Amino acid sequence: MNQLPWRLWAAQVAAVMRLELKKSFFARRGLWIYILAAMPVVLFTAHTISERADVEAVRARASITPQQREEIREGMSRDEVLAKLGKPFSSETRRRRNNVRETLWYSDGQAQFQVILRDDKVVQTGVNQGGSLGEDWQVFAAVYQYFFLRFAIFFGCVGVFMNLFRGEMLDKSLHFYLLAPIRREVLVVAKYLSGLVATTVIFTASVALQLTAVFALYDSNTVDQFLKAAGGWQQVWAYLGITPLACLGYGSVFLFAGLLFKNPLIPASLMLMWEGVNWFLPALLKKFSVIFYLQSLCPVPANPMGDIAAPLRLLASTAAPTPAPLAILGLLGLAAALLALSAMRARKLEINYSTE
Repeated sequence: MNQLPWRLWAAQVAAVMRLELKKSFFARRGLWIYILAAMPVVLFTAHTISERADVEAVRARASITPQQREEIREGMSRDEVLAKLGKPFSSETRRRRNNVRETLWYSDGQAQFQVILRDDKVVQTGVNQGGSLGEDWQVFAAVYQYFFLRFAIFFGCVGVFMNLFRGEMLDKSLHFYLLAPIRREVLVVAKYLSGLVATTVIFTASVALQLTAVFALYDSNTVDQFLKAAGGWQQVWAYLGITPLACLGYGSVFLFAGLLFKNPLIPASLMLMWEGVNWFLPALLKKFSVIFYLQSLCPVPANPMGDIAAPLRLLASTAAPTPAPLAILGLLGLAAALLALSAMRARKLEINYSTE
């Protein structure tokens, strides 16, 4: 007999989630959330396509060997270079007041070889092998922390979780839930879980597609070596695990805010400002933000201080990252506390559509 209420509540949660998941995934006003999630995917896919085109161009222009490349020395004349390497696939000449600067480009099929001449004498050579997986991984880490966590997931959770109750009020349909024989606490949990499932699926799928686009540029041996020998798999799983935690943390904040405020712009703006100035807060205050714990979990640190003006850099403060187990427990605790407060608020919720 004691288990019957739990079974009933579980069935009610499942029933509400079936209704809410359709709204979260297929609502027209939620289309912009998919666009947010797709933006970094498009970015990395375009980069991969562009780099692949450059690689194919380098291979197509191959006219020298690496051994020929090594024979070019500073001080050689232009005629000696042409005698050893032949005609370049591209060249550029700049005439200055005191000299003539010419740049010759060759390809060995793997990299571009640049020969710089001044007054028909070699003054410098260089090899451009393009980007590396390590460099692209750093770019991914920066995009993930500064755009995906702070902007895409943040506003995606604003759009989903703040509309779980506020959207029903605007549509004048919340009273159907409130008149149903279902506890308010069960309704809050069901709506929260539906929003969490929707945002987790959307943004985790985005991360998976971003990683696929990053790795697609490189051959299987390079990718396999990075994933196994360089600890890449641990970092991949870390990013795939941080994303649901971000949805869980921000989702609980905006669910509670949606029950407190009529205008979602007010709490969203305040939260955005607080998360945005996290770098400049004292070490103690940093810990009262979601982004601090999410960044503590990120496997590749991305320091923004180099891109900030010197006067602002003096105002920034540092705090030791929270250990991963404590960061995860902190986010789970925050979500549980705000979910409990949301349930308490929902108990007192009264609907008067004429004032909404």
